[in-house]
Amino acid sequence: MVEQSHTAGWWPRLYEPFQAMGQKVADWVAPRSDASTLENAYEINVELPGVNPDDVDVSIHNNNLIVRGEKRHTRQEKGRTFFFSEREYGLFQRSFRLPPDADADSIDASFSDGVLCLKIAKQSPSKPAGKKIEVRRG
Repeated sequence: MVEQSHTAGWWPRLYEPFQAMGQKVADWVAPRSDASTLENAYEINVELPGVNPDDVDVSIHNNNLIVRGEKRHTRQEKGRTFFFSEREYGLFQRSFRLPPDADADSIDASFSDGVLCLKIAKQSPSKPAGKKIEVRRG
């Protein structure tokens, strides 16, 4: 019978609040999105309500598709007393790892009604890299 230390049980739980907080911060900063596949392309849709398309930057780095931008603060505060404010402003970033067959040179980006739509073409399947070698009898 293996005896476990009485401290082993509490040690992982010590970090649980920090892990949960880190996930909440990541969820708050990263815009909501969905990804799907079509016959000849992948599609990623990113919700960016209230963001000006000119404030969005899409780039590729190390096979990652990166969406960055900023939702600017535009409300008038003079003469108002706010009871609460749930609107979010500031910088955001979201990164997506591209599948091996994604064509990073063929990406179309469009922005409509607060949604950024990215279509990434799939590369044509290449011929298998191997070939059969005939074994001769000695």
